[in-house]
Amino acid sequence: MNDAATLAFADLQPEDILAALAELGFRCDGRFLALNSYENRVYQVGIEDGPPIVTKFYRPGRWSDAAILEEHAFAAALHEQEIPVVPALEHDGATLHQTGHHRLAVYKCYGGRAPDLDNFELQKQLGRLVARIHLEGEVKHFEHRPGIDIDSYGTESVEYLLDHDFIPDENLEAYERIVELVLDGVEACYERAGGVREIRLHGDFHPGNVLVRGEQLHIVDLDDCRHGPSVQDLWMFLSGDREEQEPQLKALLQGYTAFRTFDARELHLIEALRSLRIIHYAAWLARRWEDPAFKVAFPWFDSRRYWDEHILALREQVALMQEPPLEWLDY
Repeated sequence: MNDAATLAFADLQPEDILAALAELGFRCDGRFLALNSYENRVYQVGIEDGPPIVTKFYRPGRWSDAAILEEHAFAAALHEQEIPVVPALEHDGATLHQTGHHRLAVYKCYGGRAPDLDNFELQKQLGRLVARIHLEGEVKHFEHRPGIDIDSYGTESVEYLLDHDFIPDENLEAYERIVELVLDGVEACYERAGGVREIRLHGDFHPGNVLVRGEQLHIVDLDDCRHGPSVQDLWMFLSGDREEQEPQLKALLQGYTAFRTFDARELHLIEALRSLRIIHYAAWLARRWEDPAFKVAFPWFDSRRYWDEHILALREQVALMQEPPLEWLDY
């Protein structure tokens, strides 16, 4: 990691944002708004005599230039097929720009609200969009981006937390016991699912990354696009208990299977993927804990209460992974 770039990223100021965009030729009018992002720094910026833009300043050391460009190429390919993904804008022949120590990209600005997960027609529409993303995703593989799997999301995350002493002493024994059961449960879920196919995915497809405005949807933030099973881009749109989730799943897959076949064996992976996400999220906070913005946004992370609740959530996942998968009839 470039230390100078890390310091510049941590100390990014409004004048730095406006100066970087001016260097690229954008005539900013001085208005800007920080958007909800912690991994990168993302801002809405006003433009003279034009609509605002969104700019993303990439966190140093997370992705290589090649990995970022793969994300941009994937989004552009989806956009070309009229899938409402928001791609990085090309400016002076490039989508990834370097100004000083900063790497950044620029996007069109779209407004909207998060989707209503009880709206089954909207769920069907989301299912259709995910299927179309996956049709492009299965055409080829990423060369520079990793997958969502037990090792990277589970084992490596646990090792990081234990090696860096983030877990309070009074929680340590309980954490070590429960996380072993969780990872065993994840492996059992993958065994029940069998050899599921891995394709290019959005990777972080949840309601916060879908903007709804009237009848129009826009899909944003492919920063976490990776390889993984298709169900990874579906399960985060399921909420509530089993009784509530099954009709949501039915609506999603009615839309999905209008464009692409869904392998029902992947339903065994829903709670396994949820478990991996819970573990990975804690390790993500730990890996970013030296960033002052994280201490402000997540002050509870190093508290006893957080780890009590984290361990309880993992216990619940152990039980859920032992239950039969959600039911779906492939008509």
